[in-house]
Amino acid sequence: MDDRSARLYHIFVESFLPLLKAGVEFTIPLTLVSFFFGLLLAFLTALVRLSPVTPLKLIARFYVWIFRGTPLIVQLFIIFFGLPSIGLTLSPFLAASIGFSLSVGAYGSEIIRAAIISIPQGQWEAAYSIGMTKNQALRRIIIPQALKVSVPPLSNSFISLIKDTSLAASITVTEMFQKAQQITARYYEPMLLYCEVAVIYLIFSTVLSSLQNRLERHFDLHSSNKGSRL
Repeated sequence: MDDRSARLYHIFVESFLPLLKAGVEFTIPLTLVSFFFGLLLAFLTALVRLSPVTPLKLIARFYVWIFRGTPLIVQLFIIFFGLPSIGLTLSPFLAASIGFSLSVGAYGSEIIRAAIISIPQGQWEAAYSIGMTKNQALRRIIIPQALKVSVPPLSNSFISLIKDTSLAASITVTEMFQKAQQITARYYEPMLLYCEVAVIYLIFSTVLSSLQNRLERHFDLHSSNKGSRL
């Protein structure tokens, strides 16, 4: 092994654990927190958009329009760098969590709304025929079926989110990409280090994709078993 190769190997070994640690301590928690609150917001927004209350529907539509129509990095900059100008200063992690949650909420609400709309009208009518109210039908009949429909696209959103967290480096969150930038500034080996962090992101995404497939099979199996009992 020549000196160049030995140096690259040394940098790779020395940087792997710090990058992985940044992923475990910042990237994954940021993804989980943002997706959890984003999913709650998405569900609420979807229900509001399907409600008969026009003012609330307009507010929900405006929120979705804003956050689907503007770049995520611009949203992060407004929250982290813009809000202090009006007296509201947030920590980098909190600002990133809010930005990602709002983005997930906007995109996720359309997924959930479309899933609810996709349920055949006959399901509503069947629920009404046995004396259910609209809220009972929505909670007991429609939402469980819509959940199955929305699992694949929501899972894809979750996988996309773990990659989008790299944008948090722009507001000084010390997640994997930010850590890679810091190590690159010390060793001046951008190709190696950025490829290394890409591999770690790829590992995370592959694991999540595997879990997604298992979750989808679980829902399919549950649906099949329920259908066989009927």
